[in-house]
Amino acid sequence: MPLYEHVFLARQDVSAQQVEQLVEQYKGLIEGAGGTIGKVENWGLRSLAYRIKKNRKAHYTLMNINAPHAAVAEMERQMGLSEDVLRFMTFKVDELDEEPSAMMQKRDRDDRRGGDRGGRFGGGDRGGRGGDRGERAPRRAEGE
Repeated sequence: MPLYEHVFLARQDVSAQQVEQLVEQYKGLIEGAGGTIGKVENWGLRSLAYRIKKNRKAHYTLMNINAPHAAVAEMERQMGLSEDVLRFMTFKVDELDEEPSAMMQKRDRDDRRGGDRGGRFGGGDRGGRGGDRGERAPRRAEGE
């Protein structure tokens, strides 16, 4: 069976519990058609790059799917009809990655860092950029 990675965005005003119910609904649909769902990652409520249907944020969810194309097509059809799903995208892949996705790895890295990144020019050596820029010449008043 073909392998897919599927990401969908749910409206910002639905609860995390309702997002889990959506995942279970689509999981049941895929399993009913003879497929399986591998890992499911909830990336949480994240800001959108632009407004989608008057929403500035959305709940992001990734699903690894091993199912026939017809099952995935039916799931996408139902997502298109759902008012709670803003967008979705499905990628056909050669193999499913069981490790945490890049989005989850980024969150782990931020947790290890402690979240304090310093000021605008702080945070360590940046190869000569930022930091101490030395003395500035005094500003001249207009008309001089």
